[in-house]
Amino acid sequence: MAKFPEPPSAEALATIPPEIRQIPAGETLWRLYFRGGQYPTFWNTFRAFGPTDARFDHHLPPPRLQVRRVLYGALEGPTCLAEVFQNTRVIDRAAHDPWLVGFELARPLVLLDLTGVWPTRARASMGLSTGPRPRARRWAQVIYEAYPEVQGLFYPSSMHANRPAVAFWERAGGAMPPMPIFHGPLVDPALLPVLSRVARNLGYGLA
Repeated sequence: MAKFPEPPSAEALATIPPEIRQIPAGETLWRLYFRGGQYPTFWNTFRAFGPTDARFDHHLPPPRLQVRRVLYGALEGPTCLAEVFQNTRVIDRAAHDPWLVGFELARPLVLLDLTGVWPTRARASMGLSTGPRPRARRWAQVIYEAYPEVQGLFYPSSMHANRPAVAFWERAGGAMPPMPIFHGPLVDPALLPVLSRVARNLGYGLA
């Protein structure tokens, strides 16, 4: 059997108990988002257009505006930088107007934990977080249907030493606070020392 097969049906997956990771209210999460480019957004906006090329979009094809919405983040700011700029390996401070935001959850979140043994029990593997993205998106679609209580995914970042990353679905919308605790554009000179350290640690360039 392939280590990262196609997902089973939602009915079959629902027979396998989910491994839950609850993130408590007050936990600080980080997100890097773009105010310009193809999908301009704001710090607390869940993306309704999809699926895109992102790993855990649970939208149904073909790509279009949908009721299903997603927001990606991480428990550490550098994880966001590693993930977002992985294709070019250059932290571009200006293109598409990137902003970094930190916010404290207003409510607890119930996430499916992909960092433990659940992927193995589900007849998959850690390939969920590292394998082909189209297949990972098909898993996300089935997970969403199989576990209606799950509000998103808790997964290891393949670009930042398996540090925790998160994909929130629209079910998690009530956990977003009214205001962030940090919010700034990457072009802010005050962020330059931090971005320089992160870039050196990742082996990324900085533009």
